[in-house]
Amino acid sequence: MIWSVAAALMGLLALSIPVGIVLFLLGFGIDQFFTPFPLLRGLGQVVWSASNSSTLIAIPFFVLLGEVLVRGGVAEKTYASLDKWFSWLPGGLIHANIGTATMFSATSGSSVATAATVATVAMPQAERLGYDPRLFSGAIAAGGTLGILIPPSINLIVYGFLTETSIPRLFLAGLLPGLLMALAFVVVTAILCKIRPGLGGVSRSFTWGERLASLTQLVPIMILFTTVIGSIYAGWATPTESAAVGVAIALAIAAAHGGISGRMMRESLLGTIRITAMIMLVIAGAYFLNFTLASAGLGRELQDLLGGLNMSPLGTLLVVIALYIVLGFFIETLSLMVATIPIIVPVMAGLGYDKVWFGILMIVLVEMALITPPVGLNLYVVQGARKSGRMTEVMLGTIPYVLVMLAMVALLVLVPDVALFLPDSL
Repeated sequence: MIWSVAAALMGLLALSIPVGIVLFLLGFGIDQFFTPFPLLRGLGQVVWSASNSSTLIAIPFFVLLGEVLVRGGVAEKTYASLDKWFSWLPGGLIHANIGTATMFSATSGSSVATAATVATVAMPQAERLGYDPRLFSGAIAAGGTLGILIPPSINLIVYGFLTETSIPRLFLAGLLPGLLMALAFVVVTAILCKIRPGLGGVSRSFTWGERLASLTQLVPIMILFTTVIGSIYAGWATPTESAAVGVAIALAIAAAHGGISGRMMRESLLGTIRITAMIMLVIAGAYFLNFTLASAGLGRELQDLLGGLNMSPLGTLLVVIALYIVLGFFIETLSLMVATIPIIVPVMAGLGYDKVWFGILMIVLVEMALITPPVGLNLYVVQGARKSGRMTEVMLGTIPYVLVMLAMVALLVLVPDVALFLPDSL
């Protein structure tokens, strides 16, 4: 059954069928061919259970928060401010790309939205100042991936919901690895541009007065992040409640920047509806597939298969890591997560691995899927913002950052406390 389900999954995705529909079709197939029980009769109850959760209300709120910031004119001023702080480093504006992506990752919860925001603002600067298009665009694509790791993260909410894992603990666990990766992106960029100055533009210096004056553009974003995340860990609000508060603050920030209009609100709400509907269809499909897989005994079959390999828990983990790297070449991130969580997470938990730690490891692995061809969404987003040049330039530019992600995977395996220190301490 394992190989049949895997082959069916890859085949249906290759036909460009929407992922949510693919998950339902796989559930129907398992019901028809692998179990004598009438599992289809439970479809209504399973779909209702998947959508009847107050936790999931946080998803449209966080999506709306990001939409408001993106469309409210906040990105341009944030980018200009970070330019004054980071452009003295080897690589110049490339560091502003990474810094802006990191800040928007801490508010939007979406990697694609983060990459699109930074690319729209930054690309005209690259063409005007003569930056190497490969590293410049690659840094934007890689920086955007932080949107699903640094809290608040929509993907972490989905993982927590499907695995019944504490979302506040997941948010805390993703914070330190996300910041470390952002710092590593900056360091790697500076080293590359120091070795080959032609990769970066001219380093520029600004007075301390100009830098301090620019902080007025960063303070609102910091207040937003502190309020959203701090209210959760202070026990003042649930993730859903903090997301609602975050939307209100984002609207105030956009209004202060003069970005509120009827058109802006209409586009923000429509964008939220489209993204949320897609996510909820995928979640409902994953819930039904999880129900049919468990009822048909796939979990036991997979455990028997892995047990038959006579591998240690570490060996099994390395196999799973390799599996995610390969699948990431062909499957989009959220789809990859919901299609594999029902199968992989129970096995890893049975081997004694912490579900919070494994969730962060999985997020880093699927982050790579965003910037590895042929399906890396961030590659297409950045290329679309460039409006010139070849896609291969963006792909080549992401290679140093893919290596950073692999290094983070190794660090998480060798030092699990990188992810678990904050949730265990707080």
